[in-house]
Amino acid sequence: MSRKGQHFLVDSNIIERIADWAELSSRDRVLEIGPGTGALTEALSKRAGHVVAIEVDPSLALALKGRFPNVSVLRANALKVPFPPFNKVVSNLPYQISTSITLRLMRTPFDLAVLMYQKEFAERLFARPHHEGYGRLSALAGYFFEGEIIEKVQRSAFRPMPHIDSAVVRLSPRQGREAEDEDFLVGMVNTLFNQRRKSIRRSLASHIPGAALARLDGPFLDRRPEELGPRELAELSNSIIWAGCRG
Repeated sequence: MSRKGQHFLVDSNIIERIADWAELSSRDRVLEIGPGTGALTEALSKRAGHVVAIEVDPSLALALKGRFPNVSVLRANALKVPFPPFNKVVSNLPYQISTSITLRLMRTPFDLAVLMYQKEFAERLFARPHHEGYGRLSALAGYFFEGEIIEKVQRSAFRPMPHIDSAVVRLSPRQGREAEDEDFLVGMVNTLFNQRRKSIRRSLASHIPGAALARLDGPFLDRRPEELGPRELAELSNSIIWAGCRG
């Protein structure tokens, strides 16, 4: 495990399948976040035109530089550095940055992502309203992405072995998204799920003046946020905008 807490995928069969699921060709420019020792990087380099690997650990970045002719290594924090141009992202993500990277990818154009997450995280990503685990991440992922869990991965596939199993997820940007202002939608979802036990009306009351809130109408105000699906949340955000209620 690196100093940044990453568990390295060592099962060669799973590595090859991940690279295959990305459907790579010489036209693809791949972003890999947290390449570690480079096992997945090697598989990607054989299939893609170019790979940009972002590694925060200086020793791992140095060891990876120059190993593959079509791989560029960027020694940086993937949460802070501007992403280089890419059209696909394929990574065994360090567990501790899974949420932040996923939220960042929601606002980043790309064609396809194949990502390894903790299994519980992957299940939360695809949780649905009224189900355990459905929250801010599920709602936003359901709005921004189409996707699925394509394989569960046993903890024995990693060194050192983590305490939980993992899962491989495939994501692509959802077309025809409904929100008029996606920045407003994200902020609204954050607000609602920070007070998830309150009704939507009560949550909004602390952010929207009473006179403006009185102009807002719709079928969702007396429900809780975990009862609304991603498209209903987008509809709610549009109704707030149309009513001139946003702050």
